[in-house]
Amino acid sequence: MADNDIALMAHLMRRAGFGASYEELVERTAKGYEATVEELLNPQEQPDLEMDVMNRYMHGWRDMNGLMANQGYWTYRMVNSQRQLEEKICLFWHGIFCVGDSKCMRARQILLELNNFRNYGLGKFDDLLMYLSTDPAMLYYLDNQLSHKEAVNENWGRELLELFSMGVGMDGEPNYTEDDVKACAQAFTGWTIANAIPRYPYGSYANRFLYNRYDHIEEDKTFLGETGNWNGEDIVRMICKQPATARFVARHLSNCFVSDEPQVPAWQHVPPQHPELIKELEDEYFRSGYQIKSMLRVLFNSDTFKDARFAKVKNPSEVVCGALRVVGDFTEPKPRLYDPALEIRYMGQDLLNPPTVEGWHTGKEWIDSGTLVERINFVAGEMGRVDSPGINAFIDRLRAEGSTLSSERIVGACLEMLGFYELSDDNQALLTAHAEDASSLDTGTPEFAQFVGQILQLIVSTQEYQFN
Repeated sequence: MADNDIALMAHLMRRAGFGASYEELVERTAKGYEATVEELLNPQEQPDLEMDVMNRYMHGWRDMNGLMANQGYWTYRMVNSQRQLEEKICLFWHGIFCVGDSKCMRARQILLELNNFRNYGLGKFDDLLMYLSTDPAMLYYLDNQLSHKEAVNENWGRELLELFSMGVGMDGEPNYTEDDVKACAQAFTGWTIANAIPRYPYGSYANRFLYNRYDHIEEDKTFLGETGNWNGEDIVRMICKQPATARFVARHLSNCFVSDEPQVPAWQHVPPQHPELIKELEDEYFRSGYQIKSMLRVLFNSDTFKDARFAKVKNPSEVVCGALRVVGDFTEPKPRLYDPALEIRYMGQDLLNPPTVEGWHTGKEWIDSGTLVERINFVAGEMGRVDSPGINAFIDRLRAEGSTLSSERIVGACLEMLGFYELSDDNQALLTAHAEDASSLDTGTPEFAQFVGQILQLIVSTQEYQFN
């Protein structure tokens, strides 16, 4: 089994999930790249997490009303779920279809939205938009419950076009007009939220969608060049058949899974980094009937994706969950179970609570002088725990290679264990020179284990490790 094949699998698992242990990479490589892609694209064929023990241990997970409980629960899922792409696609849509607890103050309602991102996230884009248009958390977040036929609120209609489906423009041209925004908002009048059932005596109930036909504007509207007595379903249908929508979805997929794109407001005038791949994804969008799964199949099997290793800055969830999957010590109830979710927050990604409806800016904007320190301190702290299951197993593999190892082998093995990372020549030379002291140590000694931990800590402190 060639190291290049395992390195490619590590790249796939970092992008389509949150990384994998060396043992899992070897196992998946033996299965084959294309077979692994298909397994990732069909998460329903893998068992879901068994949460019974966790729910008994974490009292806040029983009703899921609090923000912190939801953040801890999701972090646990990202680390431990066998359905890695399902969790990654949930995070992907959460960063686009943004709803924040700072306004909703109903974390359990946002959890229901996230569950539907898991259910619909790899399906048809029109089905996903229809779900979103009836999601109580989204309707409340963007004020559509305040939109009436006598007083139209354009917030939902505007963001649906600008941030959720088409974007303001492409190839130097606008994708819609102000009149289209008004028509879109009018078509969604009457799409609102039913009165909540009182909390007592049985606890909190989820809000429900309500279509109030008496509050809907029943008259002809012109939207994207078509005139008729349109309702919300018609708007979604017309949006999804636009070339701009195919481009919008394709660029977001490329930004998440291939390489960092400019921020969305620039897309009208800044062309995609990978125009040939974007064209393939646009074609697949229409060929497959708007299927996200089909677009991702094209993407993951493309040479553009395979060649784009370490071309993306990790988001905080990837930093934290990737490290925890390596150390293998976040798999069961324990004290301070919420700490990893807090680390994600400290690094700038407050899950279920994005800063605005625009979501988080990605790429290099994830890192500043404060968040970089948080990243390095957290991951280095985890890598220094040589008694953790993942690192202990790695040290045992090194011991099986011989009683002593060269400094080049020690550094190379550490890079492989972390996911076949590549260092600059200068950093490689510095680490190799530092590892000379370990080359004289017996691999069976505690001193050797501690030194391996130091090498891992130095690697995750480099600039190169900040990239996926």
